[in-house]
Amino acid sequence: MVAELISVGTEILLGNIVNTNSAYLAEQCALLGLSLYYQTVVGDNEERLAAVLETALERSDVVILTGGLGPTEDDITKEVAAKLLGLPLEEDPHTRELLEKRMKQYKGNNAQRRITKNNYKQALVPKGALVLDNPNGTAPGLILEKKGKTAVLLPGPPGEMIPLFKDEVFPWLRKKQPEIILSQMVKICGIGESQVAEEIGDLIRAQSNPTIAPYAKTGEVHLRITARGGSEKECRKLIKPVVRELKERFGKNIFATDEKKTLEEAVVDMLRDQKLTLSLAESCTGGAVAARIVNVPGASEVFTHGFVTYSNRAKRKFLGVKKSTLKTCGAVSEKCAREMARGCRFVSKSDISLSVTGLAGPDGGTKECPVGTVFMGCSYNDKIVAQEFHFSGSRARIREQAAAHALALLRDCMMEGITKKDK
Repeated sequence: MVAELISVGTEILLGNIVNTNSAYLAEQCALLGLSLYYQTVVGDNEERLAAVLETALERSDVVILTGGLGPTEDDITKEVAAKLLGLPLEEDPHTRELLEKRMKQYKGNNAQRRITKNNYKQALVPKGALVLDNPNGTAPGLILEKKGKTAVLLPGPPGEMIPLFKDEVFPWLRKKQPEIILSQMVKICGIGESQVAEEIGDLIRAQSNPTIAPYAKTGEVHLRITARGGSEKECRKLIKPVVRELKERFGKNIFATDEKKTLEEAVVDMLRDQKLTLSLAESCTGGAVAARIVNVPGASEVFTHGFVTYSNRAKRKFLGVKKSTLKTCGAVSEKCAREMARGCRFVSKSDISLSVTGLAGPDGGTKECPVGTVFMGCSYNDKIVAQEFHFSGSRARIREQAAAHALALLRDCMMEGITKKDK
């Protein structure tokens, strides 16, 4: 079954609001096994909306529209859809009753508020429509069917749209779709998107069911394996050998096969499993690595100290970086990163420490040390490893990339078999 999305609202076209609805609905369509080929944004204009909807209904089985169900004159989605499908509008007593209760509640909460006639426009529904009660707003959702085509009309605010889709539309569409779709994510760090693409080129070229779709994230690459089948068991059976093959190819670079698991969660889990404590010394990232670590529940079990030593003086005072190192090599150097990691571990008495020092810009770069140069050090078991990175983009982007790669380096060091018993 082919689905299509139409987002209605001039405010979306003008960039006044971000269209998060389409991203959510696209993902839900994939979970339902619906083929999604087109997404459209159209303003609050009757002629253009009618043209877009007519085209969508010609080429798709299900068209999901969001927005334009409010009480004002520019809210025209319901009227346009009803006219196009030849369904006259009539008042729905149940919706009218709910609307009156809601309006009285609003008025009771604000003495200055009065109920206007245009509010009751939302009680008018196309004849024969399936009306979906909206507990989070005044505009009900609507499902219109005619001649094998379906239009699903949902309110625009995500706080109303998402619960309505989840509770009402998803189960309804599930019954209409005999085939199900199931996905599993394989998350990779430590190598780039181009390398991952090259490694799985043969799998992509030969794929049919299941399919592999790569997604590039900051410092990570995610591979979504998706299978179609008559049951969840059948889909899992199709996905399993693909995941096994990816594990063979990428080995330790795979940090998760659970879509919800983050890189920082994988790091904290590994620290906890190996009974290691962690400390961090950050300069250019300004605590961004620590922020990601403490986002993980239970991080206090493993994370002991975080130093943001932004100035050279702080690096010397708190981490014991040598004055000669800062003078001859500079703060953005491998030697400084090593001394920061060593000092951090010594001061905190942690089992493993990680340091980050670099030049995020936009100014201060040289030919020898351009903006985006970042050095990281990791101290463990009386050994120190250091790595040099070169990132690009804005200051914020460079810092974001540095934080992501720092977590990957920390994980890589632990993957080398660091445990307390090694001491």
